[in-house]
Amino acid sequence: MSRFAMGRFAGGGLAVVLACAVPMRAQMQGTLELTSGLGRALYALPDDKAVTDAKAALAADPKSVEKVLALEKAQAARKQYHEAVATATEGLKFAPTSADLYLERGHRELGLREFAAAKKDLEMAAKLAPTNNDVFYHLALSHYFVGEFKEAAENFERSRALAKTSDNVIDCTNWAYASWRRAGDEAAAKVTLEKITDAVKNDSPHGGIYLSLDHFYQGKITEADELPPVPDGPADAEANIKFSTVGYAIGNWRMYHGDKAGALRLFREVVQDDAWNAWGFIGSEVELIRAK
Repeated sequence: MSRFAMGRFAGGGLAVVLACAVPMRAQMQGTLELTSGLGRALYALPDDKAVTDAKAALAADPKSVEKVLALEKAQAARKQYHEAVATATEGLKFAPTSADLYLERGHRELGLREFAAAKKDLEMAAKLAPTNNDVFYHLALSHYFVGEFKEAAENFERSRALAKTSDNVIDCTNWAYASWRRAGDEAAAKVTLEKITDAVKNDSPHGGIYLSLDHFYQGKITEADELPPVPDGPADAEANIKFSTVGYAIGNWRMYHGDKAGALRLFREVVQDDAWNAWGFIGSEVELIRAK
């Protein structure tokens, strides 16, 4: 997440990314998960106790959606996204109307850059759970990453309207603003920021990253003050996630202010870290591929 690839969302997002942003030497212990469109090999992590325990629990109760979801999330926490997709798919065989399973599978397909498949699953989840804000958040991302920015903005607005926490509002506002700006609708982007008043406070420290970005868009913080330093290496997970998230957002800001070269420089810095399932990393990667 966010929703960096993002803690509050679908049980996977930010908490998963923070757990996964570990030194490359540890990542290399896992299997190759995918090769990015930039040609970089991206690795999963080997099973941990959470995965092995979840596998045992599911084996003892193989028709339990709850246990399928537990295994899927444990696998995702180890960046085992192909395995997580396969687990959700097995669950859908006996629970074909589970919105949670479609949401989780779509979430992981986004991380695998399988955007069309993700959109299909998330559209199904939206039909099954039309009041679930997480569904519309991820559906918005499936539009966003393929450049359907107006559709992305509309779905981020839907997600925000269903928000359950201040962090939900803050997060969706960040993405809705970026989507409207990339869609060329500056007026709509300005309106969406009106939700962020001085009374809006983040629920968690990580929500504060997005709140600071919303304030940046409002002109309350300068780019120089907002952009954190490039992390020294992958060992500091929090620093890498913050740089990925803020770096991508400011790269976007440069993009729709006409500084494409400056944006691409920042995107290149973002994709050097190991949080390959973070939305900021994926967004930066997508932009660099488009610029080839």
